[in-house]
Amino acid sequence: MKEMEKFTDQQIADYLGQLDGWEYVDGAIETTFEFKNFKEAFSVMTRIAFECEAQGHHPDWSNVYNSLNIRLNTHDANGVTEKDFVLARTIEDIIESEF
Repeated sequence: MKEMEKFTDQQIADYLGQLDGWEYVDGAIETTFEFKNFKEAFSVMTRIAFECEAQGHHPDWSNVYNSLNIRLNTHDANGVTEKDFVLARTIEDIIESEF
């Protein structure tokens, strides 16, 4: 598999235009989701975890009660790559299919 190329700030801005609620912060794209309760948040995290494993790409994330914060970047590329946006879109699809 070829190495992923780090996106430029302009590429990141262009791709962010296709996602709702994601921002570029300190070298990663990130978002926060709010759920009805902890059980709902944890259920979605579990679904996302299986997708992350399938894609071989794992987020930096945190969960406090009903809130889920997700940060994506590609450590090997030391920045944001297409891999991050593929996973972000997958996460969006999971959220939309659940709610």
